[in-house]
Amino acid sequence: MTELAVPLWLAVLTLVVLAALVGLAVALSVAARRARADTEALLEAAVGDADALREQLAGIEAQLQERTRAQEDAARSPGRATLALRDDREYVITDIGDQRRGPQVPAKVLPAPQFADILLRESVIRTVSLAAGLRRALSPEVRNRIRFEMRREVKRSRKERKQMVRRARREWQARGRAEIAGS
Repeated sequence: MTELAVPLWLAVLTLVVLAALVGLAVALSVAARRARADTEALLEAAVGDADALREQLAGIEAQLQERTRAQEDAARSPGRATLALRDDREYVITDIGDQRRGPQVPAKVLPAPQFADILLRESVIRTVSLAAGLRRALSPEVRNRIRFEMRREVKRSRKERKQMVRRARREWQARGRAEIAGS
């Protein structure tokens, strides 16, 4: 090897690494621009949705004000109010003020064998999970733990009752001594 082979090799490697870094920087800047453009598009869509919701809310508020006026008028003149306030429409809470309703999509109809299969599988899964839960809840370890906790709670309540009786007896005796001393 000559003396110039190593520096030439090192120069080529440096250029390759530099080219890779430049390519990576360009790719990152392009990705950042795309991400920024996507974010701006989402922001614009959100602003548009917010404006649409504001308009929808204003329409609903106007309808409510009209109804309140109609009800107030009805309260003032009860004779003709019964005809004006009668509303035979059915309301679903999710459809209030929704003017942009699309076509109703009918529910998917399943053939009988497939429906029975789904129903039986779901029933079997629920039954098996219930049985597993019962088996675990009625296991000897759990029953022993419950028995232990119950004994502990009974002991605690007995101890508390004894303390309450002692306190009450002391107070009663102190009152008796105070009455004797006060007489």
